[in-house]
Amino acid sequence: MQLRFGSFPVVVGSSVDMAKFFLKTHDVVFTDRPKTAAGKYTTYNYRDITWSPYGAYWRQARKMCLTELFSAKRLESYEYIRAAEVRALLRDLHAAASASGSGRAVMLKDYLSTVSLNVITRMVLGKKYLDKEDGSSGTTPEEFKWMLDELFLLNGVLNIGDSIPWLDWMDLQGYIKRMKKLGKMFDRFLEHVVEEHNQRRLREGKSFVAKDMVDVLLQIADDPTLEVEMDRESVKAFTQDLIAGGTESSAVTVEWAISELLKKPEIIAKATEELDRVIGRGRWVTEKDIPQLPYVDAIVKETMRLHPVAPMLVPRLSREDTTVAGYDIPAGTRVLVSVWSIGRDPELWDAPEEFMPERFLGSKLDVKGQDYELLPFGSGRRMCPGYSLGLKVIQVSLANLLHGFEWGLPDGVTKEELSMEEIFGLSTPRKFPLEAVVQPKLPAHLYAAEA
Repeated sequence: MQLRFGSFPVVVGSSVDMAKFFLKTHDVVFTDRPKTAAGKYTTYNYRDITWSPYGAYWRQARKMCLTELFSAKRLESYEYIRAAEVRALLRDLHAAASASGSGRAVMLKDYLSTVSLNVITRMVLGKKYLDKEDGSSGTTPEEFKWMLDELFLLNGVLNIGDSIPWLDWMDLQGYIKRMKKLGKMFDRFLEHVVEEHNQRRLREGKSFVAKDMVDVLLQIADDPTLEVEMDRESVKAFTQDLIAGGTESSAVTVEWAISELLKKPEIIAKATEELDRVIGRGRWVTEKDIPQLPYVDAIVKETMRLHPVAPMLVPRLSREDTTVAGYDIPAGTRVLVSVWSIGRDPELWDAPEEFMPERFLGSKLDVKGQDYELLPFGSGRRMCPGYSLGLKVIQVSLANLLHGFEWGLPDGVTKEELSMEEIFGLSTPRKFPLEAVVQPKLPAHLYAAEA
């Protein structure tokens, strides 16, 4: 589909063939990013991984992600953090269920956002900066969660000034004012983080050992052999990317999965049968168990098909003139790939609007960017570099939530009445946060045990 948004030509790819064309066959042509107000004001003037333009700086950042930050070895070294925080999630839900009594609902998103945020801040920042007891960062957990929601909303809105540059200064929708405010809030927090890490490096001198991803970023920034210099702003921009990307994808996906399952209790029953058979009722699910849980994995894939975190992926920009299916695409064209539409294409999927995990049983379709029918993390050079971390957190969180609790809707709410409305932005969370009734079903001592 060829459109025009104000001054700029726009092409939308909503089929597997077009996704392959933009993300594989001609990936290098469409690997640039358009200049947007969100990139300028919320990511340190395009210094992050997501919005930085194609070139030496971005290639260096991508290499850093693949070889340093998200290497298999580093992710494995942080498994104990993910296990501990998932266990804390289960303990907190158990306490909430016990305190509220039978039939009282909990707001699931609050718990999912907390576990996601704790996992990513411990891995990236080295500790839970946002503990209620730790006010040193000047940012409360509630404020930070609002900041993340606002970041994804503002990075996905259709800002008039991005399409009609001569109207940009007027900020007709008020988005730029919000972006500037948000950028200052993030900078206050990230400045504190970087300064605290730098102080530790100075104190420890030659005995300093990197403990988290910010430490690694600061070490890389000190490397005199870098092709492109990384300054303090770059470190803050990358850190913000790591926190935001790692938090949003897992919390939103798990909340959608539970929402879909509440409408189809028979699927919960099948997942429970698999979990009881493979895991038993005497322990929790670990990351190493996931390959033996194909039905739970199918639920994750089906959720990502119907509710991709980034429904249009992040916009790309053509770097040179090219042609597709007889149509000319000039350099400077903005390109959107609608993975939301591909996931609902009746030519690809039987009953595409139905939530049916069984469609993935025995299927080789995966979410790792090679199967263009299912691209929740994108594909090609601009694919989400942290997808493997997000997938681990989603799988083990969902598996344990199904293993440890029985799920139901609040009194008076039928499965037909459960709203499935979305908020559209760079991501698509539920419009109305999910309220659910949880009942613990495993021995009580398991919920109290530390990881």
